[in-house]
Amino acid sequence: MARKKKDNPIVENVEIIDVAGEGKAIAKMDNMVIFVPFVVPGDIVDLQLNRRKKNYAEGKVLRFEKYSDMRVDAFCEHFGTCGGCKWQILPYEEQLKFKQKQVTDNLTRIGKVDLPEIMPILGSEKTQFYRNKLEFTFSNKKWLTLEQLRAAGDFADMNMNALGFHIPGAFDKVLDINKCWLQDNVSNDIRNFIRQYCYDKGYSFFDLRNRGGLMRNIVIRTSTTGELMLIVVFYDDDKDQREDLLKAIADQFPQITSLLYIINQKANDTITDQEVLTWRGNDHIYEEMEGLKFKIGPKSFYQTNSEQAYNLYKITRDFAGLTGNELVYDLYTGTGTIANFVARQAKKVVGIEYVEDAIEDAKVNSENNNIDNTLFYAGDMKDILTQDFINEHGRPDVIITDPPRAGMHDDVVNVILFAEPDRIVYVSCNPATQARDLSLLDAKYKVEKVQPVDMFPHTHHVENVVLLVKK
Repeated sequence: MARKKKDNPIVENVEIIDVAGEGKAIAKMDNMVIFVPFVVPGDIVDLQLNRRKKNYAEGKVLRFEKYSDMRVDAFCEHFGTCGGCKWQILPYEEQLKFKQKQVTDNLTRIGKVDLPEIMPILGSEKTQFYRNKLEFTFSNKKWLTLEQLRAAGDFADMNMNALGFHIPGAFDKVLDINKCWLQDNVSNDIRNFIRQYCYDKGYSFFDLRNRGGLMRNIVIRTSTTGELMLIVVFYDDDKDQREDLLKAIADQFPQITSLLYIINQKANDTITDQEVLTWRGNDHIYEEMEGLKFKIGPKSFYQTNSEQAYNLYKITRDFAGLTGNELVYDLYTGTGTIANFVARQAKKVVGIEYVEDAIEDAKVNSENNNIDNTLFYAGDMKDILTQDFINEHGRPDVIITDPPRAGMHDDVVNVILFAEPDRIVYVSCNPATQARDLSLLDAKYKVEKVQPVDMFPHTHHVENVVLLVKK
């Protein structure tokens, strides 16, 4: 039953019945679907509705009437405030079921193509501390939790600086993170040390609205080889403060093999167009897989779950069905990880990627691993992969494509259809856009295999590998 509270009614004794996208769950009231965060199927709750549309609304839990038998305790102290790991109150085996359903629903409802039986999702052996990269933001506008607001006395005396994650829906507010369960615990040690050092020294934290402050971001990258990269991003160019901080970090964490810094005074946080300076150690780290070493620079893309990435690449290589005689195109190749991973089973591999620094790393990766049958090109995929490019380099026998979340541009799909490879292996981090692209490829290809892979436990994200063969 609903009762009015200004413009946002309260509904009582509502049962959560299913899981939806973006880490939310679903309740229903009459013909209205209600999307609710931080709940699981079987919870019975009182909700306050907001963002009401004709057929759906979003709701916020005011009170739990009954907890679901499916629910487990959250392991992170920041759960419910931080925007990440929204599914940690759902047992991992249940998470996998919902991810499998997400893949099936997207391919069926959006793709609307003939599908084989979808293989059971491959779960991640690690469900905590599985990421190899995290970025944290400095802000002089700390997000205060309800507990902090209640405990606060005079706000003028409160330290409002924070180092952590942006709050969803509040672009200039940052949640101060004490412990994150996503990356090796050295990540927590480094972040907390830097924050305390900056507190003690009175360093200014970034003011997003007014564009000022010394400390802007840090990026921490780890690898299975034991190497460790830290990138410190400053806004103000204060050499004395910068040098003092970097020296303190180097002294405290001698295990950092790549200590880098950036002065970023532009409007956004992206570093792809920024100069990266090496303060100590190397300008890169290495990842290793099947005896192959992959160079990873500060701007390089690499799958953020290293151990599960190995399984993903093995599936990709298996789907490609290589015999040693094939010309392979690897689209969105990044640092050439997949290209080099399959090169020894192919005649030749051509990789294409937008980020020039990543392509340079891809070339180095081939050289370092004594692989001489790869070629790499940098540029916008729709501009590089043209019919003229196909005519020059040859019609590929196999195309492997691993596009960003937005999927492939229509021009890219059209060139693939022109090239007519025997097989296409489509690796996707977004089954919805993958399904859209499969419907376009359906003109000449049929889906033969589908293998979901969970790279990101406790989130709604899922990778999916599809094998298409020419009709």
